[in-house]
Amino acid sequence: MENRNTWEIYSPEQSSECEDFSKGYIDFLSDAKTERECVDIIVREAKTAGYKDLDELIRKGEKLKAGDKVYRVNMNKAIVMFNLGSDPLTDGMNILGAHIDSPRMDVKQNPVYEDGGFAYLDTHYYGGIKKYQWVTLPLAIHGVVVKKDGTSVKVSVGEKPDDPVFFVSDLLIHLAQRQMDKKAATVIEGEALDIIVANRPINISGENDKEAGKDSADSKEGAKEAVKKGLLDILKKEYDIEEEDFISAELEVVPAGRAREAGFDRSMILSYGQDDRVCAYTSYKAMLEITDVKRTSCCILVDKEEIGSVGATGMQSRFFENTVAEVLEMTGCGGDLNVKRTLAACTMLSSDVSSAFDPSYAANFDKKNVAYLGCGMVFNKFTGARGKSGSNDANAEYLGMLRRIFDEDKVNFQTAELGKVDVGGGGTIAYIMALYGMNVIDSGVAVLNMHAPWEATSKADVYETYRGYCSFINKATRV
Repeated sequence: MENRNTWEIYSPEQSSECEDFSKGYIDFLSDAKTERECVDIIVREAKTAGYKDLDELIRKGEKLKAGDKVYRVNMNKAIVMFNLGSDPLTDGMNILGAHIDSPRMDVKQNPVYEDGGFAYLDTHYYGGIKKYQWVTLPLAIHGVVVKKDGTSVKVSVGEKPDDPVFFVSDLLIHLAQRQMDKKAATVIEGEALDIIVANRPINISGENDKEAGKDSADSKEGAKEAVKKGLLDILKKEYDIEEEDFISAELEVVPAGRAREAGFDRSMILSYGQDDRVCAYTSYKAMLEITDVKRTSCCILVDKEEIGSVGATGMQSRFFENTVAEVLEMTGCGGDLNVKRTLAACTMLSSDVSSAFDPSYAANFDKKNVAYLGCGMVFNKFTGARGKSGSNDANAEYLGMLRRIFDEDKVNFQTAELGKVDVGGGGTIAYIMALYGMNVIDSGVAVLNMHAPWEATSKADVYETYRGYCSFINKATRV
């Protein structure tokens, strides 16, 4: 079977729609570089589309009915949305699930130090990365600092044209003979991924000390770690942050700069964080687009997938299950058995990216079973590694139903696996949701340079995935 290139089958109108959709996606990637920023944007758009805060409705003792649209936020880093259909909830839902965390570097809780005339922030990388890819890049810092009184300070530095940026240094090639002999995994060690954030001492000449009447001993003492002190002075003046406030901070170091169109033909998008914000964006946009549904639709966007879906904001938490229980209670059919029946009757697209064929590394792919950039939405019947270890392997009956509805709506799609057998592999949240007994399959967008600071996708694949998600919400049934 040959994959069809989407651009070759698009009408001029479809090409125009694809370009319009891509503009919004590029803005989203540029503005939502952390989980918190993603949630803020999605909540804002959901409210505009008529979605109501579920927790507010619970406090008011209100009930839910068909046609109601609600959302719930989990610790500002995950969100679930429901569009209640006319069919009973216990008949199941059509669920789109994706993650909004991406590989990056996190600032540690005691991060500030000075060495060799530089002030650094100590970091710990998050998720699977090639560490050598993160050196000498312009970097930005995003996140929050929460002080002891509960005040939250939002931080976003490195994105505006007049913002400073930060970087991890690398050894100059002239002195790198021994470094170049190392294996790629150890060329840059994890503890070497500390970012340079300042180089100017708070008091370069000591003249201010003399004017203040301080003796030379005081002046020398004040010169110790003067660059670090200069940095802390800036943080205090601009953000009202003390050094100890880093203890209760969540600061993420990410590539600086906007997402960009790529290629002379502008057919691709180059950006940080497309794994998995490309599937998150297409999922929640499909939820906002499809209004009247028979079968309740749901979109769950979670944190922590890149480190095993753990923690209170990851898919392994009880947040989703507990929220479904609340929704059932508010529709008058609560109870543990109904929660179990509802979840078992669901159909789900575990919306995550797939590896795109890269001709430069062709030996790692099975050309018959790999996704190609520009050939549409991707289905991975299974993921995992080696003998499908750690995989959700979707049922043939479920795939047959999906083929039917996508063919009806002329959605261009392809099937793939993550590289050749025994070469590597990966996983998603699919296996976690499958524990409820629902039908789940991995689906999403093919990505080139996956987990690199800058990842590439095809505009056509992004738009076809959005179209596929709309079809799934409208037409998917239990099998």
